[in-house]
Amino acid sequence: MKIFALLFLSALFVSSVHAEIRVAVLDFELKDVTLLPNRPEELERTTSIKPLLAAELKKSGFTVLAVDALAQKMAEMGEGYLFDHADVAAQLGKAVSADYVIVGRLHKPSFLFAYLLAEVVEVKSGKLVDSLSLEAKGGEKKVTAKAVAALAEKIHSSIQPKP
Repeated sequence: MKIFALLFLSALFVSSVHAEIRVAVLDFELKDVTLLPNRPEELERTTSIKPLLAAELKKSGFTVLAVDALAQKMAEMGEGYLFDHADVAAQLGKAVSADYVIVGRLHKPSFLFAYLLAEVVEVKSGKLVDSLSLEAKGGEKKVTAKAVAALAEKIHSSIQPKP
């Protein structure tokens, strides 16, 4: 009986620790280098990643904060700018009191597969904590959702409190 009580209390503690971690997920950008770039279905797919990732991170117990779309647009100084400038991404996170910011890109080098790329930035230091990559074969919605769920697990591993 004591073991069950300890397990229950430790589960509550772990959940409360994650609830204290605030994550801002920025809009993902599309880097499509195929022969027919930026097709409407790829733009739609790219737009779907942020809400899918936010939902997965919430399931993991993180508090997900919204960054104003206009503020993100103003901070972007061209394709890949936020992806390459962790300090600028951190400022967007600081504006919403986030602990971490996720900057993402859907890199599509082929019609057969794409890479979900995510930079995990610690807001306090403005430094890149982790650079994550996941391959998604195919463009179906369920493939994207599965890849986003796996990416959320990687993000969770990157920013979970260390014992």
